[in-house]
Amino acid sequence: MAPQRRSDPSGDPFEVVTMGRIGVDLYPAQTGVAIPQVESFNKYLGGSPTNVAVAAARYGRRAAVVTKVGEDPFGAYVRDALHDFGVDGRFVGTDPGNPTPITFCEVFPPDDFPLYFYRFPKAPDLNVAPGDLDLEAIGSARVFWATVTGLCAEPSRSATLTALEAAEPCEYTVLDLDWRPMFWDSPDEARGWVGKALEHADVAVGNQDEVEVAVGTREPREAARRLLDKGVKLAIVKQGPAGVLAVDGHGEAQLPPVPVDVVNGLGAGDAFGGALVHGLLAGRDLTSLIAHANAAGAIVAGRLACSSAMPTAAEVEAKLREAADAR
Repeated sequence: MAPQRRSDPSGDPFEVVTMGRIGVDLYPAQTGVAIPQVESFNKYLGGSPTNVAVAAARYGRRAAVVTKVGEDPFGAYVRDALHDFGVDGRFVGTDPGNPTPITFCEVFPPDDFPLYFYRFPKAPDLNVAPGDLDLEAIGSARVFWATVTGLCAEPSRSATLTALEAAEPCEYTVLDLDWRPMFWDSPDEARGWVGKALEHADVAVGNQDEVEVAVGTREPREAARRLLDKGVKLAIVKQGPAGVLAVDGHGEAQLPPVPVDVVNGLGAGDAFGGALVHGLLAGRDLTSLIAHANAAGAIVAGRLACSSAMPTAAEVEAKLREAADAR
């Protein structure tokens, strides 16, 4: 079933449209315990681009997500959760032939968070086809956010490239480099498709593993240079404990991470993405943009969940003041 058409109940364009993975995250209630010994799990809305839309909505942005779910109770849960988070779900289609994905994780702070994806026989979000897209809504959004995972299989690959092309009138088209090796046969296969997607992107964001897949090097400045050479206007390379490098046509910002006692690092990148989108729309300068995104990521890294842990603008500002006072 294709998603419903139109942009916003008021007729206004969306500020943020994301596209790609969606599902249910089942996180253990007991941290530091392997799954065979876990006694109970907590259920959350999941999927990286979905979490970015949730994060954007937390800042008051009109957000929607383009994806598909199964015709099952988990799909119904996902739709309800989107509504509760203030994310428009009209572009969430239904794939009756495949179940809504579930993702389990183990939580071993501060830096070990294994993920177990159950996206079989095929994830519905990988069955989004070009004909499912509301290209008018995508092209009229202020920001369109797509992920490399959407390129790993057809028809999602063609749909993602079609959407990226349609998004060229947007103020910002963001490609999340989002490398998940279990979804690809090889890095070389991914690199070719990432190159095609980058032709339509204004902003590229990824960690060192992800930029290496995209442009063949993990050295941050060289990776950023190669991304700019491919046509993006802003390249962001996340370096873990070494912080974040952001480079555009006017200069660069290199910022350290915001200190945090890590509880679960899995949602930090999505919180970073939501704050990045909000900052771009707010017209922040490069240093302020990355500082706010870093702070948002730190907040979520200090919480167990992902979607429900996304911070408000007031929480991000408080975290920045806290970090400044600690220096």
